[in-house]
Amino acid sequence: MKNVKYSGDLPKKKKEDQIMSASLLHFIKKSPNAYFAAENIREALLSEGFTELFEGEKWTLLPNADYFVSRNGASVIAFRTSDEDFDGFMMMAAHLDSPSFKLKADPFLSGAYTRIAVERYGGMNLWSWLDRPLSFAGRIVCRIGERIESRLVNLDRDAFIIPSVAVHQARDINTGFTLSPATDLLPLYAVGKQDETLFSLLSELSGVPAEDILSHDLYLYARDSGTHFGRSNELIAAPRLDDLASANAIFRGFLKASPCGSVPVAVFLNSEEVGSLSREGADGSFLSDTLRRISDSLGGDGSDYLCRLANSFLVSADNAHALHPNRPELSDKVSAPILNGGVVIKHTASQAYTTDAVSEAIFAEICRKADVPVQHYENRPDGVSGSTLGRLVFHHVSVPAVDVGLAQLSMHSAYETMGEKDIGYLEAAAEAFFQSSLHAVKDGVYEL
Repeated sequence: MKNVKYSGDLPKKKKEDQIMSASLLHFIKKSPNAYFAAENIREALLSEGFTELFEGEKWTLLPNADYFVSRNGASVIAFRTSDEDFDGFMMMAAHLDSPSFKLKADPFLSGAYTRIAVERYGGMNLWSWLDRPLSFAGRIVCRIGERIESRLVNLDRDAFIIPSVAVHQARDINTGFTLSPATDLLPLYAVGKQDETLFSLLSELSGVPAEDILSHDLYLYARDSGTHFGRSNELIAAPRLDDLASANAIFRGFLKASPCGSVPVAVFLNSEEVGSLSREGADGSFLSDTLRRISDSLGGDGSDYLCRLANSFLVSADNAHALHPNRPELSDKVSAPILNGGVVIKHTASQAYTTDAVSEAIFAEICRKADVPVQHYENRPDGVSGSTLGRLVFHHVSVPAVDVGLAQLSMHSAYETMGEKDIGYLEAAAEAFFQSSLHAVKDGVYEL
């Protein structure tokens, strides 16, 4: 039988899906870690005419204007102000960090080979990082005259590989071999001892004299480019889909949304993979500080702020485990989302997810109006839920909330898989959400 290639125009919907997935893959390629993702969002907001605010300055906000603020170079919150009597805040949040390896302070290990000393960042599929080209990127902190300044750096070339052990030397490699982070996961950089130091390399990348580079936050990243695959190219694979896919969809939906009676707030946070305990993480005060300053600047006291929170809603967007094609028994028998099946609403009796019956109904109704399909995820009864940034936000901003995500395979692998259509579904849901308002008629009764 001859191989037959499809030719001709793609259906309009397929073209839209390709545009959205191309946007995502471009964003991922430009964002090897949270620092670059935050900076890319920042630059995009500036190009859209948003005004940058700074936490160390007083804010004087105008009604019906566009603003954003950053914290520690790795988290961004963007919002559009409304009238002074606005109802509340409609918030969608995603995280910008992904599991990786962080370079140690002085990482070059010399001997017969030069290797790089690293530490694990977040829970990761260690095997997926072996035998693939790696590089590093992040930020340096340097002395520029009398100032201490952060700058982004990206080696941006195939520089390292973590070599696996040959099956001939480890006969149990496929049956019981355990990777040791201290010995098996050190990236190979060069043969023999090198005169080069990390700081001389960073100086070459940044143009800052090595003696003026004071410190760094650098992370390895997989160099593999994202790609489409499948019978009709309906699937995509790429690094860092968790959670840059959600972040990109939220950002695009936020920009598309029309003004409404509430203040739409797009939240992009760091540190989720390690517990969100940093000052720019979900368990820090970044979001609550920003909301209070918005409320104060647009008129109102502490009581007005609390009333606005009662009329607010949070969507915490982080990816969900899809039904695995080879191991379906790992999923719950009744709540196992599939790729390209729609936005996933996540549930658990343990409250590790923020979803309850009320918040599920509100979000599902928004999706229904936007013609966005939804599906549901629950753990197997003998499984344990991972926590999300939504529950940690509750420590500082207690509002009705729902946990959602995109179905994906190989979560926390160096290379992950998801459905192309789902990207568009979440973007459409985000657009509809940001142009909605919520009004608490009384406890448990809401008008959309």
